[in-house]
Amino acid sequence: MDHPLIIGYAIIVVDLAAWRFQLPGQEVPRLLVRLALFAVLSFVLFASGLSPFSQAPSYGSMPQHVAGQVLEIIWWLTGARLLGQALDTLLLPHAWRRQRLFQDVFGALVFLAAIVASLGFVLELPIRGLVATSGALAIVLGLAIQSTLSDVFAGIVLNTTEPYHIGDWVLIDDVDGRVVEMNWRATHLLTSQGNVVIVPNAVAAKTKITNYNRPGALHGVKVSLEISPQERPANVIGALERAVASVTSLMSDPAPYVTAKHSTVNSVLYEVTGYIDDMGKKTAVTNELFDLCYRHLASAGVELRALGVPAAPPMIDDPREALLRRVDLFSTLSRDEMQNLAPLLQRKEYEAGDVLLTKEVVAECLTIVESGILSVTMDDPAVGSIEVSRLGPGDTMGEQGLIAGMPLRVKVTALSPVIVYRLKKDDLTPLLKRNPDVAKQMCELLAKRSDKLSRISSSEAPAAHTEQGLFQWLLDGMRKLHDLTF
Repeated sequence: MDHPLIIGYAIIVVDLAAWRFQLPGQEVPRLLVRLALFAVLSFVLFASGLSPFSQAPSYGSMPQHVAGQVLEIIWWLTGARLLGQALDTLLLPHAWRRQRLFQDVFGALVFLAAIVASLGFVLELPIRGLVATSGALAIVLGLAIQSTLSDVFAGIVLNTTEPYHIGDWVLIDDVDGRVVEMNWRATHLLTSQGNVVIVPNAVAAKTKITNYNRPGALHGVKVSLEISPQERPANVIGALERAVASVTSLMSDPAPYVTAKHSTVNSVLYEVTGYIDDMGKKTAVTNELFDLCYRHLASAGVELRALGVPAAPPMIDDPREALLRRVDLFSTLSRDEMQNLAPLLQRKEYEAGDVLLTKEVVAECLTIVESGILSVTMDDPAVGSIEVSRLGPGDTMGEQGLIAGMPLRVKVTALSPVIVYRLKKDDLTPLLKRNPDVAKQMCELLAKRSDKLSRISSSEAPAAHTEQGLFQWLLDGMRKLHDLTF
């Protein structure tokens, strides 16, 4: 074959161009093209006597001899690179390829073998002496980088056993985060604070690992509360069960539950456990569950106080006044205003399944939930009945009718025995005139609820909601209905 060196180097240039400019664009076709070029290069070398298993011919010229030697060494290194790439592209699972650990380790071993082979076959250096020297050097390097080697081998174990994958939420060595990268040395976790924590593989292999993504779409949420042993456990557990039943984000299967874990002289530890289908909901659901536990315990008369300290005498004798203090709408009222408003509240009891409010009815009073759970549902033309939310102690309803004479868009049903207190519109009007902040809070609350209903429902929102700000529209309606001047 004429000019084998020129042909060989031309093939190398074409191969480098295919690698550098990623031609073709797809990974597998590009690998096949490079393998075909390597096969052509091998044919050219062996057909012209440039065997990579022996020294290159002298050609009667030292530059040509050196060029032949270099071309044979390039053949060994190119073959090593293509072997590692072929294993990575065609054989390794996708999860291993994303982690790149096996590709890096296997590629390093293959390149080392190619270098030793090229030195032995092409340059005809003594392999035994080279192996002995490399063995001694490997011992020295191994002692110098033993911590790094432990990370490498631990990474091999982690990639083989696969306790987690990229994208999983895990707890490793007390670090909670999402796996964003796995390499030959460490695992990179993105925490909920937005920080990247690097956990060495050797540490991850030795510690306990919690994978929140297994089993899939099932993540636990737990709230622990220490309650005074003077409180009856049945009363506490009942309140906590009502609290966990009020969280619509918790899965019904497996069902949430409440457990009295253990007791001491000063406290009894209760645990509330539920499950969610998305790890991203955990913080919001945990916070909501804490708030509902507090509200339902207060509704049941269970006081949260410093353990071991005797209970202080109640500062409020009237339970209606105590209820008003737990309602956000009336947080700006003074003690005297609370005392004047409390006697106007009228108590009403309902059993599970009773309907408190129905759609298209204009409420004539403000209803405050004292205890129990209420389900708020609405009818959607596309999917039928939808549960919008659940109401618990301290929540209010009926603001639509009081604010602007609006009919209800939802239906409110008792899910458990419920006690509510009602405040008539005529009794509320003087309060709104004296406390503009209460009126604005009611408008803001109703605006949020109406916006939520409009986003859930497939039907269009009322025209008034789109012509001007909903909050201002409701405030104007309240001014007209109650003859307010602010």
